[in-house]
Amino acid sequence: MKYEIKGETLPVVICYLENGEEMITERGSMSWMSPNMKMETTSNGGIGKALGRMFAGEAIFQNRYTAMGGNGMIAFASSFPGSIMDYQIAPGRELIVQKSGFLAAEAGVELSVFFQKKLGSGFFGGEGFIMQRLSGYGTAFLEFDGHVIEYGLQPGQQIVVDTGYLAAMENTCTMEIKSVPGLKNMVFGGEGVFNTVITGPGRIWLQTMPMSNVAAEIFKFMPSSK
Repeated sequence: MKYEIKGETLPVVICYLENGEEMITERGSMSWMSPNMKMETTSNGGIGKALGRMFAGEAIFQNRYTAMGGNGMIAFASSFPGSIMDYQIAPGRELIVQKSGFLAAEAGVELSVFFQKKLGSGFFGGEGFIMQRLSGYGTAFLEFDGHVIEYGLQPGQQIVVDTGYLAAMENTCTMEIKSVPGLKNMVFGGEGVFNTVITGPGRIWLQTMPMSNVAAEIFKFMPSSK
């Protein structure tokens, strides 16, 4: 498979498949394609993995696209102003991604749910609790909110991130959701109650405009009912 990512504010990835090559995507992610691309809706791994994807914020069923009778083309556009990132998934190169961050991938990539180790803090931590694990083999395309900043963490090196800004991390990293210390900081700090602490080694990707933050800002200007 060959591909190119075009656009900046609202990017699109255009994939060029050889005869018989397959791609998987979430329902409604396809933007345009050549007429010889065959679509099949599948649970892609059985009901267990389908339910796991549901918990991770994705659709239960996936669409599988196959180039039939020759080379094919298919495009997947971002659903929100931001960035599309490509990543090569392989054994030992698994990726942990924010829920709703998966856009499309080659058919050898598998999606499953990733839970925090500390369940209690995760429930109250909001967005950072349930994420997706990408494993298997193949190229995956991810959509993130806003601009993306990449950091390479050394073993034991940590970074503190406001919950929601973590877009993805390599599976060699660990993460923990911690409450902001001090009651005064929680109530009057204006920075939220929980932060995500990520520990290396491995690469992480942070997004500058989480969709939840945009929604919260828009909500401020919504007319209130009387």
